[in-house]
Amino acid sequence: MIQSASVFWGFFWGRWRFPSLHFARGFSSVVGSLFITMINKRRHFLKSTLAAGIGPFISGGIAGAQIIGANNRLRLAVAGLNGRGKSHIDGFLGQKGVEIAYLIDPDKKVLARRMADLRKKVEGKGLPFTTKGISDVREALGDKNLDALSIATPNHWHSLMTIWAAQAGKHVYVEKPMSHDVSEGRICVEAQQKYGIVIQHGTQRRSDAGIAGLSEAIRAGKFGRLKISYGYCCKPRSGIGFEKTSVPPGDLDWNLWRGPARIDHYHANYAHYDWHWFWKTGNGDMNNQGTHQLDVAAWALDADQTNPSRVMSLGGRFQWNDQGETPNTMMGMAEYPNGQWAFFNVRNVNYKGYERQVENEYYFEDGGRIIRNKYYAPGSDKGEPVKVPKGDVTPGGNWGSFIAACREGKPEMANGNVLEAHYGCVLGHLMNNSYRLGEKVPFNAKAGRFGDNAAAAEHFGKLHNIMSEGVGVPENEAEYVVGPWLAFDPKTEKHIGEGAAAANALLKDPNRKGFEIPVSGKV
Repeated sequence: MIQSASVFWGFFWGRWRFPSLHFARGFSSVVGSLFITMINKRRHFLKSTLAAGIGPFISGGIAGAQIIGANNRLRLAVAGLNGRGKSHIDGFLGQKGVEIAYLIDPDKKVLARRMADLRKKVEGKGLPFTTKGISDVREALGDKNLDALSIATPNHWHSLMTIWAAQAGKHVYVEKPMSHDVSEGRICVEAQQKYGIVIQHGTQRRSDAGIAGLSEAIRAGKFGRLKISYGYCCKPRSGIGFEKTSVPPGDLDWNLWRGPARIDHYHANYAHYDWHWFWKTGNGDMNNQGTHQLDVAAWALDADQTNPSRVMSLGGRFQWNDQGETPNTMMGMAEYPNGQWAFFNVRNVNYKGYERQVENEYYFEDGGRIIRNKYYAPGSDKGEPVKVPKGDVTPGGNWGSFIAACREGKPEMANGNVLEAHYGCVLGHLMNNSYRLGEKVPFNAKAGRFGDNAAAAEHFGKLHNIMSEGVGVPENEAEYVVGPWLAFDPKTEKHIGEGAAAANALLKDPNRKGFEIPVSGKV
């Protein structure tokens, strides 16, 4: 049963039927063989990861979700339409046998615009337009004939929508990050395990067979033992200025937009994009664009590694002098129980000569490294193109693979399943939380607290030089925020040791009444 809420974050869903686009009865023998091979490979992978102690995962049967017959269309709803939601609509519109039954958004103008766009596309194909536009996702989840929910809302809504959908027996495609904090991500895992629905994370790189193959090769030791898996989210952005508290626009249902986030007053920097840069609604670029590269970084670590055992980060919000809270410059480090590391770099301040980096690098214990798909042998400055076999993914890209998993009723077919989503998000949340607990120190090359970790000092030094010489942040006239080293128990997902009380307080955001995330064991 869906847990009650005063009103749900409105999203605009549309419904359009394809009476002539039903899947044919059965696949061809070639396609059938392909899917059987793929499913068996993924089952073998799940068995091996279970044996390695990663944790329980429902890979068969769908306890709460309805089974979609081979000849039935899949009815889907899209929640959150202003930005990424448009891509969801277009992506699922291109899948055979899929009906977009609802569009959902709390902003009437956004809703009307997306409804008009969808109507034009559907009727342009000579098909009847039957999509329904609504503001409360619970209306769609109450439709017993709805099969799946696609979530592209602000981050603070992702987990609650995922959990509500699971309770209603609906499959879920959820944008990154799946969770807004560590604890609610774990509840999403519990919901998937209890109700057996498919949950696929909006990390499209999980559908890339090339990246899958590289991750598999690194885990297998092809390049030697991995020491550091490094991700970058370096995209030029700009400041957001200051917006005064004001009355919400008449077209926006402010109660639904806020949902679980404890926000008392509206200002125009929340809607519709800059909510990313406030802690109560977003997670900064670390767990915005960065979620993709965090996930890829975690993907290359040994398969038995789940959460890090300690983390630390430092950075700042330089130059912009605006209302935003999250850092625009950040270096995060996380050590795993097996001694491997994940590093992460956020760099958003634009300057002449800015180098955009949205990518991953890999550093090995013997000194070898992979940078921009070239392998550099120890001591060599000449890179050779990396050539590895394609990896194991469900075919169809991120949209098609999700539909295939829903039709088969097999959560293990998801490219980026609930556990993979959770562990990737936790990595970013913990780095963010170290920053949030940090103290200000003078802006200089000695700001880091890396002990004898020469690699951390080296990579922070590169970032500092860019900010100092490229951006022009004045030495000792600005400040870094330097976070503490936080010890973390990967199994209990709680902090331990020095500073644990303050760090554990950041593992779960308080929720507004009527929009509470369920507690563990009561999903």
